[in-house]
Amino acid sequence: MSTEEGPVEHGDRWILDLRGKKVTKIIVDFRLVLVLDSDWEVVLEAPLTLARGPIHTNPSVLLNPESQDVAAALALFGANVLSVVAFKSGTLRLVFDTGHHLNCSSDPSFEAWQVTGPAGWLFVSLPGGELAVWSGSRASESDRGRPLRTHSD
Repeated sequence: MSTEEGPVEHGDRWILDLRGKKVTKIIVDFRLVLVLDSDWEVVLEAPLTLARGPIHTNPSVLLNPESQDVAAALALFGANVLSVVAFKSGTLRLVFDTGHHLNCSSDPSFEAWQVTGPAGWLFVSLPGGELAVWSGSRASESDRGRPLRTHSD
């Protein structure tokens, strides 16, 4: 388990220290939601890819939450997170101890994904490839219009 206080910002990305968090629930509606222990949640709305093993040698599967075409993601139930990276370009990458890699790019027209966590952390891939980050009281619903930071290419 991690001992880090929270996400850490780097030049082109945020490292979300979720190492060791387990996927405890998977919800499918018009989204694919991965509920992790310790009050973290990953909500995916745009098409995404799921691969297992080395990306350069294994094909990925395209998942489309809007049409509930996400059956391959059920393999993530019970998996432990190895890393989560939210790129400032709006792309999200998750790696699991099962060897699975999940990638969700930004969408030109809508919010492709969001990650929420304790202490008010909220990461959102904004339309067109920006990343918005809220923290603490700034993540409240009434203040959602003013992120802590936004980043674009």
